[in-house]
Amino acid sequence: MKKLLLFFLLASKPLLFGQTILNSLPLNFEARTQKGQVLSIKDAKSDDIYVFASDNKDLSILKYNQSLFLKSQFNDSIKTAVNRVLLGYSLGEDKNPILYWFSSTFRNVQLVKYNLTNQTSKSLYFNFPENLEYVITTFQKDNVFYVLGKENKEQHLLLYKFENGNCEIKMLNFTSFLFQNASGRSFTFTYMLRNSVKKMEEYTFNPIDNAATFNKIYIAGDRIILTFDYNLKKTQVFDINIETLQIKEKFFNQPVSKNPAQTANSFYNSNKLYQVAANKDELSLDVKDFDSGNSLKSFSFSKNDSIPFKTSPFLLQTSYSKPQQLKTTAKFLKNLSGLNAGISVLKNKEISYITVGGLGEYADYNFYNSPTGFDDFYEPTPYILSKVVYFDSALNENLDFIKDKHIEPTAIDNLFYFLSLNKNIIWYDALKLDDYQVLCYYDPTLKQLVMRKFIDGFINEAMGNPIMNKSIFSKPFSFGNIKPN
Repeated sequence: MKKLLLFFLLASKPLLFGQTILNSLPLNFEARTQKGQVLSIKDAKSDDIYVFASDNKDLSILKYNQSLFLKSQFNDSIKTAVNRVLLGYSLGEDKNPILYWFSSTFRNVQLVKYNLTNQTSKSLYFNFPENLEYVITTFQKDNVFYVLGKENKEQHLLLYKFENGNCEIKMLNFTSFLFQNASGRSFTFTYMLRNSVKKMEEYTFNPIDNAATFNKIYIAGDRIILTFDYNLKKTQVFDINIETLQIKEKFFNQPVSKNPAQTANSFYNSNKLYQVAANKDELSLDVKDFDSGNSLKSFSFSKNDSIPFKTSPFLLQTSYSKPQQLKTTAKFLKNLSGLNAGISVLKNKEISYITVGGLGEYADYNFYNSPTGFDDFYEPTPYILSKVVYFDSALNENLDFIKDKHIEPTAIDNLFYFLSLNKNIIWYDALKLDDYQVLCYYDPTLKQLVMRKFIDGFINEAMGNPIMNKSIFSKPFSFGNIKPN
């Protein structure tokens, strides 16, 4: 799905971040390509930090202790991994890393083990089965690398576990489960996955264009959680134990409204399921306990109600236009009608930051006259038009909405705000450590790998929070004044 433009309001006066440079190290990357990559990880069984940085020719592996003092460094060529994408890692019992370089078609992965002591590397290759339809997602758990894939026309998923240079394949069978829409029509598991399954991240903001998808996947400790929101009456959930492969099916009724919902969706976070349902007259929100299914909080607003606890205005953006402010709940619901609803949640300490909105996309075509005559046309060129509406809010630990519109920014807010001001930084990765975030990035001007720490809040607390939208941070942009509507 095409990424939408991202929305901020930036303060007119200078902003001081809660940030500190922890470390910097010269790296002789010559900015030879836009294909550079940075991956930062924490050893799940120790306090060591690893950073992997590469351009299109060379790779640098940096190993730090918990105080971020450099313990070892290994430089290697990636000539055998050129035109591949680095998607993950694993750490062996000897603490030497294995990196997983995928081909552009995702049919083959190159495993490269790097011996930091001997300064050597060794490659292995793994070919996925020919009937693998696509890779759903990849993830790490306890220093082990996993790939979740879907086989063509099969009612199961395959979980590939890469550890110590070996691959174990596990099957997750969905044959016995029933999939039905609100009218009772049945579908196969394969049919349900005809639309992509998008992975939601735990420690960063998930933009509304991702959260509005009906098929989502979450990695929560030793569990994989799949949610399906194709049914306007209920959310269907599969809670999968990664070790035992046990699959538990759950259903959560969508919020009740006076009139039938036109669109509904959900979001899992911190053992709670957040649900939203809407029509042109009403917006309903539920927060449910994931284990019991019991409702913890319910909220409902009509088109004539105001929503005083919003921490942003109602915002609307279509395609490449600037965002517009919607003045009333009625206008928000009118614009939400016909879109795929979405809700996104990020918990930071006791506060859960929530974005509610929706996304719609459709194809259009450009027709260009032929230079030989007005009656002839070139082949039409397709393009995607999009529309997104949303507002931000926040819940406290008691699941009550916070009415303070000047909630201090989180560490991830400050991190992405920093990136929005430093657009020359294009190779970076964020690593969550305790209650702060570390941004690892290559500075092409200084030719250094820099590790910068970000914490919650401002150094100058009187300045307020200039960031209006906390939910869409995958590629920050800044805009001028927002036009009211």
